[in-house]
Amino acid sequence: MSHIDVDVIDFVLLTVYPVAALFVIEMIFRVIKLKNWIKLALQAVVSIGFGVAYLTLITAHWLTAFVLFALAAALLYQARLSKIKPGKSIY
Repeated sequence: MSHIDVDVIDFVLLTVYPVAALFVIEMIFRVIKLKNWIKLALQAVVSIGFGVAYLTLITAHWLTAFVLFALAAALLYQARLSKIKPGKSIY
């Protein structure tokens, strides 16, 4: 991927980091059994953080950042539903 100055291995790692962070948050919340809406909101914040980092701190990965922002919006929506109707949430 010489056109964006990022090696293929680096690109794969940049994709894996947010997934690993979301997975770690999921496992921690399953162990300590906090409310789902808190977990979903924290995952949204982490997604936004990675999206901003991918736009500002490293070579701009616009598409990856856009996907992370879309995921954050979906997570915030699910967090809102989970807070309003805790019994109806599938997460």
